[in-house]
Amino acid sequence: MTGHGLLGVPDAGAFLARLTRLDPGAPVRLRSAGGRTALWAHLPWDVLVTREVAGPGPGDATVSAAELLAVLATGGERLPERRDTRWRWALPPALSTAVESISGTELVRLAAAAAGTLREVTAGGLAGRAVGQRAVRDALLDHVALVVTPASGGPVEVSQRLVQAVARMGFLGPRTTVPGSDDAEPVVARVRTAGTWVGISAPYGVAWRQSAHKLTVMPMVNHPFG
Repeated sequence: MTGHGLLGVPDAGAFLARLTRLDPGAPVRLRSAGGRTALWAHLPWDVLVTREVAGPGPGDATVSAAELLAVLATGGERLPERRDTRWRWALPPALSTAVESISGTELVRLAAAAAGTLREVTAGGLAGRAVGQRAVRDALLDHVALVVTPASGGPVEVSQRLVQAVARMGFLGPRTTVPGSDDAEPVVARVRTAGTWVGISAPYGVAWRQSAHKLTVMPMVNHPFG
């Protein structure tokens, strides 16, 4: 029997719990290196998220996130049935560059503002006209929430998809709140680039999205492309 090899069970459990709330049927890919394991997942709005935890892991394997969460919750050590063919997404390059820092509270504000707009428009319509929730949601997700300009190179656009990913996966931490709250913590996140990918690196994980015209979705057996 192959074990999952994860020692950072609380960290892995937190990642998997958030993931399965957003997508109960999601697969999770475990990639091990240097005594640690990166958990990778694809969110329903086309963003990859990852969190690194302690433990040698199983090497490189994709399993059901819900099944792995159930094993961890009971203190088990077995690796659930492998489902490698369910992983269909390329991964960003291993090396990335930090181009800008941004406060966690600003990211939470941007995420909360988008959620508020979604509620208002779906409840009252837009300019007096009814608008479907999915249409509004997709438009909001495609909105450029931030534009940062590095010291060299052109501007980097950060979509609301990435902002929602770090907020809803809990990557900013449990006490990062909307600015003005007494409970706000000085969390710092970083906008990163890696080739055609743009990411937000936060204290508890990273969200990545490839440029729209470069998106790659394909079946992968034994993960030949990363």
